[in-house]
Amino acid sequence: MKRFNSIMWGIVFVFAGVVFALNALGVTHVDIFFEGWWTLLIIVPSFIGLLTTKEKTGNAITLTVGVFLLMCVRDIISFDMLWKLIVPVIVIFIGIKLIYTGIVGNRSTEVLKKIKEKGGPIKNVAAVFSGANVNFDGEAFTGAEVNAVFGGVKCDLRNALIEHDCVINGSAIFGGIDVYVPENINIKIYSNSVFGGVSDKRHNRFRGDGPTLYINAICMFGGVDIR
Repeated sequence: MKRFNSIMWGIVFVFAGVVFALNALGVTHVDIFFEGWWTLLIIVPSFIGLLTTKEKTGNAITLTVGVFLLMCVRDIISFDMLWKLIVPVIVIFIGIKLIYTGIVGNRSTEVLKKIKEKGGPIKNVAAVFSGANVNFDGEAFTGAEVNAVFGGVKCDLRNALIEHDCVINGSAIFGGIDVYVPENINIKIYSNSVFGGVSDKRHNRFRGDGPTLYINAICMFGGVDIR
């Protein structure tokens, strides 16, 4: 996926370079700095993100906002209409994503159900207008509910005992969650994000036989970092 992302950006730069060169030679007269050109700084990255990243909702919303802004600048729609439409569009995108997730589901739902059936403990961690640090050194970890609202949470699993698949349900609302994971587990991410997202910042990503940590994240103007 990283290679595809690099290819897409390469195409954008090559295209821009060719247009600049042809303009300089007088072959073409494409107005690069047309009225509203700056909206491309929103539209192009979000379009590429829509094609190259697993998180589609945030990129789709940002792309829609960029297109609406371009239409406003070009006097196709008014800015008053933009403000009336932007909130309903965001709500619709979130609703579609939740409906899709509810119908299709994901592997983490099954894992969490099995954990609860076996009586596995689910740790609850919350930081509201504050910070929280929690570690599971020497503890058997099965799952956790982590919520950061205008705050931050550090969840350290590096020395936890993880023998089976486990789940973290995280909500970052105007806040952030850092999850520190051991090197010998697989990570699977599912997220619903609006102006935020999940970032896997591990230097070495384990892919092999071993337990899987499923991370379900809801991010609104916040984020979850895996380290």
